[in-house]
Amino acid sequence: MATHYGYDSGLGFPGTVRRHRVPAGLRAPFEGRTWREFGYVLLSLPISIVMFTYAVTMISLGAGLLVTFLGIPVFAAGLAGCRGLGALERARARGLLGLEVGDPEPLRMRKSGFMAWMGAVLKSGTSWRTLLYSVLHLPWATFSFVVAVNFWVYGWALLTYPLWFWVFPAYVGQDGLQLYGNQTHHIYLDNPFEIGVTALVGLLFTLATPWIVRALTTVDRVMVHGLLGPTRLTARVVELESDRGVVVDTAAADLRRIERDLHDGAQARLVALAMDLGLAKEKLTEDPAAAARMVDEAHGEVKTALQELRDLARGIHPAVLTDRGLDAALSAVASRCTVPVQVEVDLPARPAPAIEGIAYFTVSELLQNISKHSRATFAAVDVWRVENRLMLQVVDNGVGGADVSSGSGLAGLAERLDAVDGILVVDSPVGGPTRVTAELPWRGERV
Repeated sequence: MATHYGYDSGLGFPGTVRRHRVPAGLRAPFEGRTWREFGYVLLSLPISIVMFTYAVTMISLGAGLLVTFLGIPVFAAGLAGCRGLGALERARARGLLGLEVGDPEPLRMRKSGFMAWMGAVLKSGTSWRTLLYSVLHLPWATFSFVVAVNFWVYGWALLTYPLWFWVFPAYVGQDGLQLYGNQTHHIYLDNPFEIGVTALVGLLFTLATPWIVRALTTVDRVMVHGLLGPTRLTARVVELESDRGVVVDTAAADLRRIERDLHDGAQARLVALAMDLGLAKEKLTEDPAAAARMVDEAHGEVKTALQELRDLARGIHPAVLTDRGLDAALSAVASRCTVPVQVEVDLPARPAPAIEGIAYFTVSELLQNISKHSRATFAAVDVWRVENRLMLQVVDNGVGGADVSSGSGLAGLAERLDAVDGILVVDSPVGGPTRVTAELPWRGERV
């Protein structure tokens, strides 16, 4: 087995990539994944029998009792039990198939009490999907069990036939494994050639079995994910709730930054300016020259405070972005970068102000990173539109090594983009160059 050292793109730190000298087809019968999938198929039959029996019994009993009030509680209890069995199936799929499937939407009850719980169970789509899974999984589990066990048993039995064929003449009273026979004619696998061919057929069966089992469990994956996992709508709601939290946290952090900048910068200068002017007013009659110097110093402080306020306003939302759009605003940002930056913006129209602002701040922060960390001598910014996506790309020839997963500013930038269904992709090998690509949804400017 050869080992190649490289960088794992998913984790962002050095890892090992194993390269096997044995082909995957020959390794498959002995891999842990194959045995776990085969174990999943073996367990599916007894578990599906229990689930099918429980579901059919409870639903039939509930339907029979609908003429009385007891039918509805029995229905609810049956569906609740199916939900519990569905949780067991999700756990089994995670453990044996490595299927990462989220929990479905929980019960939503506006009130507390048994009646509210019963209504929530009956109205929940998850309850009925788990019931459908309980009914449909039995025939599929039976088919998978029969196919997998037959291929597995016959494959290994025929492959090892040269080791145990002696059992037939020693204990059974025949020359070997009977291939065909009637009252007058019999064919036994007893000579070396036939034994070798039998082992070869067994080898083919053994090598094919893992892939057959894998194909069978693929259907199980689809059923578990589709019927026992969260729906697309539920997943989207969870994603939007998470994105809303990110947006709120980002807005709060921006407000704290603005407050801190005002308190530590312009506000402190204005307080000092008021004190200096007060002292100058007192000295105006006693020492006009000193008062003039103090007024001149105060005039310089006013200019500095005004510049800080302009910079702060530019950090909130630059006027050039509102007036002239991304091309002019990004050119202004590039002019303040410590390395030469080539800017190219090719947009048929202006995007919505919110998207335009996020694009501006994304490029601005990436150029700040280039100035502080990259040690680059050149950078380029490209902005264009592809169908309904706004594309941004910032490239530099620096030392590389940028990583989103390290908790740096790139991670916060990725979260901000994700909050509006955007994507941030960083390609920054050690030694460079660094290429950061961002995608944002295109929303046209409202007229």
